[in-house]
This record gives sequence, structure tokens and C-alpha cells, in this order.
Amino acid sequence: MDILPGIILGAVQGLTEFLPISSSGHLILVRSFLDLQTADGLAVDAILQLATALAVLIYFWRELVDLARSAIGWLTTKKIESAQRSMILALLIGTVPAVIFGLLLEDIMATTFRNPVIVFGTLLIGGALMYAAELFAGRRQRRELTWRRGLVIGFFQCLALVPGMSRSGSTISGGLFMGLPREQAAKFSFLLALPIILGSGGKKLIELGGQGQLVDLGLGLAFGFMTAFLVGLTAIHFLLRFLRQHSLRVFVAYRVMLAAIVFWLFYLGVI
Repeated sequence: MDILPGIILGAVQGLTEFLPISSSGHLILVRSFLDLQTADGLAVDAILQLATALAVLIYFWRELVDLARSAIGWLTTKKIESAQRSMILALLIGTVPAVIFGLLLEDIMATTFRNPVIVFGTLLIGGALMYAAELFAGRRQRRELTWRRGLVIGFFQCLALVPGMSRSGSTISGGLFMGLPREQAAKFSFLLALPIILGSGGKKLIELGGQGQLVDLGLGLAFGFMTAFLVGLTAIHFLLRFLRQHSLRVFVAYRVMLAAIVFWLFYLGVI
């Protein structure tokens, strides 16, 4: 892979992994629009996601260290704060659905799902989900995170296995349906995605390394990785600050406009 396509794909991944507009959907569309098709596209995407996982690790390192210490203390029968205990359980249990469905749907994700036509529909469906979550959130009393609510949000994360739905959009919506404030829902969304991204990206990295294909992808993938990391850090910071004062509706509008463009280009045969 050449350097310029790597940088473009990395920038798209870093920005759209955290904004609720779908990283996988945008990567498929950008490849189609700009003719940036690469070998092992799903594997490349997974490795670029590793860069965004690194961004989460760096951005939330204090919270992650505190959670790790609390988990170790809990295992050694020490008392920990109830909020920390709830977060640990919610993250562990909430990860399970995406692991199961990700393994079951891996072959379909690599073939059938990687289609701009599917992205058109899921952009609209995901936008409708986010809009409904905002309406619901305005009428529901704020609630604390529990392992049961974490599990429900984990099932929402499974929707992101279909390109165009958006991992952050689905899980933030799930958090709003569960009564979490927007910023807390977004933070939990990013942390919940971490094990899945690390697992899938690590698996693909090992596979490519074993097949000797990392050398072929070379500098392009390296530049894409660094770009995704830097842009991802910026996107996390932006979205958390944005959601303190604003709703998801601007992203709903963006998804509808993008779906209209995809319809015009692909359904009407422009490209």
C-alpha cells in the first residue's frame, strides 16, 4: 500500500471511529469513491483500528490504571468503590455479546457486508436509532451504570458489526436508552470498544505477519497507523467536549445527507 492511501485511510479511521458516523462504512465508501482498494481490506481496517485503540489507551490511561488497580484489589478481597465495581463488571459483561457475534459473523463481515449499498441502508437505520435515543433520553431520568445496563449496551455494540451502523453511535445510543448522560455514555462506549478492537486488530496483525503480508503493506500501513492514532486522539477529545452541551442530532443529519449521496452515486449508477 502506498503512503498517500495509507494516510487517507488512517485519517478516515481515526476520525470516524469515535464520531458516531461509522468508521467501517466510511472506509468502504472512501475506497469506492477514490478507488483506494487494497488487498486484505478487512485486515488493514482492523490494524488501523488498533491505532485508535492505542488512542483510547493514551487518552484514558488514568481511568484505565485506576480500574486495573481496583480490579486487582477486588480479586484480593479488598473493598472497592461501588462505581468502580459497576464499571468493571459492565465492561467485562458488556464485551461478551460482540465477541460471540463477531466470531459468528466474521466471514460475512469480510465479504457480504463490505458493500456501499448496505452502507446506504445502515446509515439511515443508525441515524434513526440515534434520533430515537435522543428523544428517549430527554424523557428518562438519569441512571447509574450497572452490569445489566452494560450488558444491554454490549448488545447495541453488536450492531456495529454491520458497516454503516457505527460502534460509537450504537453504544452511545444504547447508553442513552439506559438513562446514562451523553458524556458518560460516550466514555463507556470508547472503553467498551477497547477489548474488541484490540482483539480483532491483534488477530489480523498476527495473521498478516504469519503470511508475510505486513512487509507488502509496508510504509503505507505504518503512516496510516500513525495518522489514525493522532486523528483518533483529537476525535475523542472533541466528541467528549461536544456532548457536554450538544445532542447527537448534528450527526444524524450528517448520516442522512451522506446516505443521500451514496444513493445518488451507487443506486442511480453515477459510479
